[in-house]
Amino acid sequence: MKTLIGGAVAAIVGIIGITVWWGQFLQLLAGAVPIMLLLGGALAIYLGFDELKDSWKKDEFDTGDTFKSDDTGKIKEDIDDLKKEVETLKEDKEEEKEAEKEETKEEKKKK
Repeated sequence: MKTLIGGAVAAIVGIIGITVWWGQFLQLLAGAVPIMLLLGGALAIYLGFDELKDSWKKDEFDTGDTFKSDDTGKIKEDIDDLKKEVETLKEDKEEEKEAEKEETKEEKKKK
């Protein structure tokens, strides 16, 4: 509640101050805008140069994050090998299940 009242009082005093000292406000604004533009432009130049420098470093050094064309071929071969291995494991598992079923059938016949 105190913050609300303080904010309202500050806003009213600010409005009164701008109306009373309108000329001085415009003079201050006229002096502050070029300085803000100068500082903002300098910051933009610095950030742009820093980004450009980072892109140069990225081009110079291979970080290993990118795949080369021969790497993709090797990866595809590895994937195909793994798929074949999975298929053989599935077939072995099915054969084991069939063998177990036959054993249980034979045991039931013996009883």
